[in-house]
Amino acid sequence: MRDVAVVGFAQRQMEEFDGSPTCVELLVPLFAECYEQTGWTRRDIGFWCSGSSDYLAGRSFSFVQAVDAIGVIPPVNESHVEMDAAWALYEAWLKIQTGEVDTALVYGFGKSSAGVLRRTLALQLDPYTMTPLWPDTVSLAGLQARAGIDAGLWDERAMAEVVNRSLTDAEKNEYAVRKGGSSVEELLARPVYADPLRKHDCAPVTDGAAAIVLAAADRAREVCDRPAWITGLSHYVDPISMGTRDLTRSPSAARAGAGVDLGGVEVAELHAPFSHQELVLRRELGLPADVAVNPSGGALAGNPMFTGGLIRFGEAARKVWQGEATKVLGHATSGPALQQNIVCTMEGRN
Repeated sequence: MRDVAVVGFAQRQMEEFDGSPTCVELLVPLFAECYEQTGWTRRDIGFWCSGSSDYLAGRSFSFVQAVDAIGVIPPVNESHVEMDAAWALYEAWLKIQTGEVDTALVYGFGKSSAGVLRRTLALQLDPYTMTPLWPDTVSLAGLQARAGIDAGLWDERAMAEVVNRSLTDAEKNEYAVRKGGSSVEELLARPVYADPLRKHDCAPVTDGAAAIVLAAADRAREVCDRPAWITGLSHYVDPISMGTRDLTRSPSAARAGAGVDLGGVEVAELHAPFSHQELVLRRELGLPADVAVNPSGGALAGNPMFTGGLIRFGEAARKVWQGEATKVLGHATSGPALQQNIVCTMEGRN
């Protein structure tokens, strides 16, 4: 296996929707930031891979427009996944493992404000038994949260504690679109939005984009003093039918976690779009209490669709670059109620 590291990361999350830029306008400055971090130009990137959704954009092959942000003369080696860009990172990592390229730039983008996000995401459900009913993502998450409460696995106070910690930590994150903790009691006093969820229990609808640079071996050492070396990648998916799953569990997250070495992880960036899902993930991944979870604020502070997971990887890698942690975990989820999960461990080496 080739040594591959994360050596660059840039993100942008929009606080306002009015006049929100196009995907190209979002991506061009992010690519420029990655070039500045590495000292590279477009010609130094061996492979490009993106994550987005044609359904979110409302037009077929919408990702092709984003290629304009790269520039295609001379031609580029490019690919795309119709899901969170964290899975595009997995594809890029595999591309480097083949030896065909030594460098890759992974990017994701999503304009959640283009439609009614809750309704659009119903299209990822079983097309025969679920989508015709149009159950939205927030309502399904509410059912999941209620199932956990009824089973005695968590309560609304535990959910509020997750929110309060996340939004307090987000105060230090310049990219967060929602920030500012208050108190658990104040959060519990707010009105219910989708029983038992309150609005702060749900990730804000966010437009945004992110980009990550991968490099192999010496190429990584050339541009980064302390690369975040990828030591494990694993992903699994649960059945699409909601009726075949125990919603209080996430077997795919547990299997993904078992596929990597989580011993010694100091920081975990978990992609939990709803407060109770962090509680599910912590249990399924077996994370000890001393692991710092979502010091960036996590998805509750900002969650651009098809980019939120990649941001978790980048935020985790940043802790390694800055010398604040030696071993970190990045996680991303896709599908309803934690249906599909990918985990990535990264380490700094002396």
